[in-house]
Amino acid sequence: MQLLTRFSRKFWVGMTAIFLLSLSLRFWDLDRFNTLVFDEVYFAKFAHNYLTRTPFFNSHPPLSQYLIAIALQIGSIFNWGSDAVHDAAGYPLSPWNYRWMNAAIGSTIPVLVGAIAYQLTRRSSFAFIAAGFMALDGLFLVESRYALNNIYIIFFGLLAQLLFLISLSCKNQHRPVWLILAGVCFGASVAVKWNGLGFLLGIYLLLIVAGLMKWRSPAFSSPLERLTELKPIHIILNLAIVPFLTYTLLWIPHLRQNPKYNLWELHQKILTFHQNLGGDTDIHPYCSQWHTWPGTIRPMVYFFERVNSPENIPPSLNNISIPEFPIIYDVHGMGNPVLWWFSILAIAGFVGVALSDLVSRDRILPKPEYWVILYAIANWGANFLPWAMVSRCLFIYHYMGAVVFAIMAAAWWCDRWLHSRQPDRKIMGMTAIVLVVMAFLYWLPIYLGLPLSPEEWKLRMWLNSWI
Repeated sequence: MQLLTRFSRKFWVGMTAIFLLSLSLRFWDLDRFNTLVFDEVYFAKFAHNYLTRTPFFNSHPPLSQYLIAIALQIGSIFNWGSDAVHDAAGYPLSPWNYRWMNAAIGSTIPVLVGAIAYQLTRRSSFAFIAAGFMALDGLFLVESRYALNNIYIIFFGLLAQLLFLISLSCKNQHRPVWLILAGVCFGASVAVKWNGLGFLLGIYLLLIVAGLMKWRSPAFSSPLERLTELKPIHIILNLAIVPFLTYTLLWIPHLRQNPKYNLWELHQKILTFHQNLGGDTDIHPYCSQWHTWPGTIRPMVYFFERVNSPENIPPSLNNISIPEFPIIYDVHGMGNPVLWWFSILAIAGFVGVALSDLVSRDRILPKPEYWVILYAIANWGANFLPWAMVSRCLFIYHYMGAVVFAIMAAAWWCDRWLHSRQPDRKIMGMTAIVLVVMAFLYWLPIYLGLPLSPEEWKLRMWLNSWI
């Protein structure tokens, strides 16, 4: 309760407004396309397999499919969604039923980012901008509106980091509970996909940096100075053993239903599957190189239909009123271009400040602000740079774990500019926010799959690689 009372009424009102905006964008017309979109052909089917006790092989850990299965079960109990689609196995599934859990979980991501920003700085303005930027990102919106698994990685990873930061702010007698909860969520993130390890790796990097900084300056102090208070037993137990046990236990339902392989054999099979997947466009037309993600060079098309006349309306659009012909319905898995391009500059600025401070005798920023920079760099790098070692076909959504921290960096710069005494910097901060909002509204039709004429659609394809 003491933690909750630290927030002002304005803070709660602001965060509630951002949450409601996220919620409305994700739940609006959620069953818009009466078909299995993109990897829903796998995850919705796998979730249904758990409910029907049908054996199957999955190339990822099972947690996201458990949650989608829960969504399907709850939806069937309350009879949510009247339409049904049929996948290759002939299962009747209602789009609303298998998508609503993703929409609900995805709506919390901006709030989690805002809460982390507040924990790091105790500045409501920074928290509002960070949460607002996350609510205005296109890729997170798209991934939240379909039964896909990436949004669960981010949810559990960010929740784990928030709980970890809260544990550092607590007195010693309350810290173990928060640390254990953080460890459980770290394990849950990995139990969605293995790249959830990036959130845990980011904390490991911060622990190393904290130890080095303390050695460099015995008088070192910051909001994260209590990292050095964690004893080795705390780190081993809560950041290694608890995540590992959580990850292992979450496999039990899957293994009981699919006893063909034990846990070790199943992991070998999964690893072999990804190693043999290949890494070029022959595997998938939207494969992209890891270094192109920050610039949103090669986004993904999750759904595309061009309707030229009333005679060729596909079944997926039967429940949609088509205003004119020809018309295009496109769902692009693409970040907000202005926000992502700004975030590249923001992270580059953070790296520049960190290096300058390292070689300078005098600190450029107060120590608390410097730790925000280190936090963002460590977590961005931990979730992004390991992809350079992966040879299989990769997609832009693999950058989602890293871009969260780049967006947080962009919010930090905006907040700093808005609080500057220099008018030109205030103008820079306001301009950046306005451009992010305008870009989101401009590309919103291809996030929500709204009808566009061919000319309107083409105007939104700024790069040939976006098509």
